[in-house]
Amino acid sequence: MHAPMRRAHETPAEVDLSGINLNLMVALDALLQEAHVTRAAARVGITQSAMSHALAQLRELLGDALLIRGRGGMMLTPRAEQLCAPLKRGLAELRRALRHEPPFEPATASRRFTVATRDYFGSVLLPGALELLGREAPGVDLVVQHVEDNTYPELLERGEVDLAVIVTPKVEASPGLRQRKLFTEDFVCVVRKDHPAVRRKLDLHTYLELSHILISPRGDGVGAVDRTLAQRGLPPRRIALRVPYFLIAPLVVTRSDYVLTAPRRLIAAFSEEYALQVFPPPLPVPPFNIVEVWHERFDGDPAHQWLRGLVARAVNTGSENTRSSRRVRRAPAS
Repeated sequence: MHAPMRRAHETPAEVDLSGINLNLMVALDALLQEAHVTRAAARVGITQSAMSHALAQLRELLGDALLIRGRGGMMLTPRAEQLCAPLKRGLAELRRALRHEPPFEPATASRRFTVATRDYFGSVLLPGALELLGREAPGVDLVVQHVEDNTYPELLERGEVDLAVIVTPKVEASPGLRQRKLFTEDFVCVVRKDHPAVRRKLDLHTYLELSHILISPRGDGVGAVDRTLAQRGLPPRRIALRVPYFLIAPLVVTRSDYVLTAPRRLIAAFSEEYALQVFPPPLPVPPFNIVEVWHERFDGDPAHQWLRGLVARAVNTGSENTRSSRRVRRAPAS
């Protein structure tokens, strides 16, 4: 039975939570996630008939079919799709509120944290983070997943990601997010050793004559170099290759005559082991800030406070190497 339609000017009635079985909300969450009665039943550990009965109760309670049959199986109604995210967040909050957790002690903790970042930032923070984890928290596991600019705020809000390490957002991503600066990064230019056009220095004329690699996670747009060239009224560079990952680009340089302008810390990780020449950019390219971002709900959580401090210290463990890499080595004259 469907609930009577509400007129446009009517105020929605308050829901009497005292009359709702919480188990129905757990069943609803499983149904929305699985879009399949049998799989939803297995997810929460009940029989298929019990889940079918719960679906009938939910349809009566919400006045909506929630799941309807389509060509490829069951499909969510628009009302069901609207419920997915808020229901998932609400149940997660309730679980956290009811869960009794002992004080967080890194040395004895058994826990998993998820950090969303990109491969460059992962290469900067992971070595130091793993070193610190091994010493201080051997029972803590770390999951690193790729981050997209338009998805991390929701992932942080839902608690699916504990921390994001990103470039400072150009605009406020969400009023519920907090951030802390980890470090400021600048750029260097790199070509292979024995490059036919680059010897002891890289001047602007040579730089613009070369073919360039652009690291572009989405495969489009321009970089800081291109914006600087345009602001100075200089001709555009030729971007001969776009790659989506930071760690690919230096390897391509070693086997080509391309030039790469990239973050200093990234190049520092490669220049020692690969045949690369590193130079300061022949024109000033603005630096950028790297920040860690979390949701305000976890401001006072001791485990999250420890995680944020760990990431900050992990970045700093490589600071000595980074500072030494600022003394750019020049190739000997040939």
